[in-house]
Amino acid sequence: MNIDRRFTRAGESPYTHVPFSTRSSEIRNPDGSIVFQLEDVQAPDQWSQLAVDILAQKYFRKAGIPQRDPKGEPVRDEHGNPIVGGERDARQVFHRLAGCWAQWGKTHGYFETDQDAQAFYDELCFMLAKQMAAPNSPQWFNTGHHYAYDINGPSQGHYFVDPDTNAPNRATNAYERPQVHACFI
Repeated sequence: MNIDRRFTRAGESPYTHVPFSTRSSEIRNPDGSIVFQLEDVQAPDQWSQLAVDILAQKYFRKAGIPQRDPKGEPVRDEHGNPIVGGERDARQVFHRLAGCWAQWGKTHGYFETDQDAQAFYDELCFMLAKQMAAPNSPQWFNTGHHYAYDINGPSQGHYFVDPDTNAPNRATNAYERPQVHACFI
């Protein structure tokens, strides 16, 4: 595929023209007690509070994510080990999704050039941030954890079709080939 840019420019961040702000999210019981609370969520300015709440409460991965300081450097403990926690920035989720899809496309020869793959990634990040496009819920939940954070876990009985042999194979890692559809029969 050739990917023409419509919203982004080569060499620029897909977020150049998408302002982000610091938000918070919480769920309260009828008695006022807090069920869920997350401060310092980075989200596009234009997003409604409901959109921020859904992202923070449902779609952010809550554990195993290497934490970074404001300069983007890894945060480490006193022994030099990376400190892990949850996602806190919508751009992490956009990268996790669009980056994984672009990587799958590159792996399977979908793009004519590396520039087409980069355009695909950039355009998707922009469209996700501007709420111009969105995948179904299982994509938000499950896609890209291995790609973005090298998260691994035991297979949960998922199968995938090997693109070279067209034969079904049992996945050995639940995160490399995630369950990304909504049929839970």
